[in-house]
Amino acid sequence: MSATIADTIYLSLSERIITGSLPAGEKLRQDHIAREFEASHVPVREALLRLEAHGLAVSEPRRGTRVSALNPAEIREVIEMRVALEVLALTHAFPRLTPEDVEAADAARLACDAAEDMAGWERLNRAFHHVILAPCAMPRLLASIDDLHIAAARHLFANWQHQWNRRVDADHAAIVQAMARRDAAGACEILRRHLRRVR
Repeated sequence: MSATIADTIYLSLSERIITGSLPAGEKLRQDHIAREFEASHVPVREALLRLEAHGLAVSEPRRGTRVSALNPAEIREVIEMRVALEVLALTHAFPRLTPEDVEAADAARLACDAAEDMAGWERLNRAFHHVILAPCAMPRLLASIDDLHIAAARHLFANWQHQWNRRVDADHAAIVQAMARRDAAGACEILRRHLRRVR
């Protein structure tokens, strides 16, 4: 049961950090968090450790845990790492693709296009990328990509939140079409271009 509470706390706090409602430097007080979620300190500590592991928080001796600073210089590195790792994952996903995987990717694409606000879009965009890459069945690779998505999302919210508007993502549609026709090279090329195009 405590793992489920820890998951809930982690997901709630991570979304607040990503969207900027918990700003860099903000102190994450265990007692306040425990009270908010009506939880003991054990799942709160577990959630805070996960935030640290994903680069969203830092723990300082005698100062407690705070939201980590956002370094504008890291976005280029994050983009290049995403290009390298997501293309690698997609390459390994193709030999395992099933018709159900293509259907799931198309459903994830449509959900992303229908997002009503940036927070919803960002979550659904992450879900789309996860769906197209998951068939690679390489958990360490996918975990590294998830961390990069979190870092990229924080930068998106910090820099583009007020310019976001609802739109159909043509790159997502083209990737799904390439998956349907088993065109691995084409899908990887579209993904590479898509990731390098900052919103």
